[in-house]
Amino acid sequence: MAERLFDEKTLRQLDQLSLIATRVRVGVMKGERRSVRRGTSLEFADYRNYARGDDLRRVDWNVFARLERPFIKLFEEEEDLAVHVLLDASASMDFPREGEGEPRHHKFRFGQRVAAALAYIGLASGDNVAVTALYGAALNVTWGPHRGRGRSLALLEYIEALRPVGHLDLAGALRDYAMRNRRAGLCLFISDLLAPSGWQDGIAALQGVGHEIAIIHLLSPEEIDPPLAGDLQLVDVESGATADVTIDAAMRELYLRRLLAWRDEIMTYCRKRGIHYAAAETSTNWEALIMTELRRLGVIR
Repeated sequence: MAERLFDEKTLRQLDQLSLIATRVRVGVMKGERRSVRRGTSLEFADYRNYARGDDLRRVDWNVFARLERPFIKLFEEEEDLAVHVLLDASASMDFPREGEGEPRHHKFRFGQRVAAALAYIGLASGDNVAVTALYGAALNVTWGPHRGRGRSLALLEYIEALRPVGHLDLAGALRDYAMRNRRAGLCLFISDLLAPSGWQDGIAALQGVGHEIAIIHLLSPEEIDPPLAGDLQLVDVESGATADVTIDAAMRELYLRRLLAWRDEIMTYCRKRGIHYAAAETSTNWEALIMTELRRLGVIR
């Protein structure tokens, strides 16, 4: 895991993007982009990229003259979009482990890159960003909320240092986050959704306080098409529970059917509740997920 999350070229690409929230139930939305409340303080805080519909009187024309790109000035008491990035940091995300599969397909590393990219886009756009590693209701670790491009290095260092470990009651961790973070915003939840006790109650709690939710569902190719055969004992990496199985062609076919049905159930659940849902295999280019799939869903522009 020594490889850096991003290179400079990638950061420049991310600088061109912004996050979108269309259904956040807070304040008055300005077009599709954000809720803004002008405060009494005019203390300058940062810049963000110009977005269609912004007030041209807030463009810094001196910066435009130098860089030939429009930037909007932000002030301390402006209420920008709250962005909540939630990353499942349970042991099931530590897959494939060393020697068990292709290292490039590692779920948690893929999740780190997605979380860092989304949070970086928010910071660069002037949004109020918090990133939380979900370890358990009482153990969640949060960075932020912070705003401004100047926080980017600290953000990347925080996410780089995270490691997946332990058993996670996913629904409980999400409910706890909803109770503790009641400022509604765009909630970007990255997980493999491998939770025997479920996760839907936690999502309902987040929606209950007004969050607009996007679920980014990660699975590795080895989980979708396991390279296994014969008589095996499977061990749950979080609970330690075991199961003896015989894997043959019929069992593999049954597994695949149930996997596809499970994904379809999740997609149907999300569609009914107005939740953005993106399923991603970790063998794919994570940048394509950000630049293409989340754009198609209307989470990024």
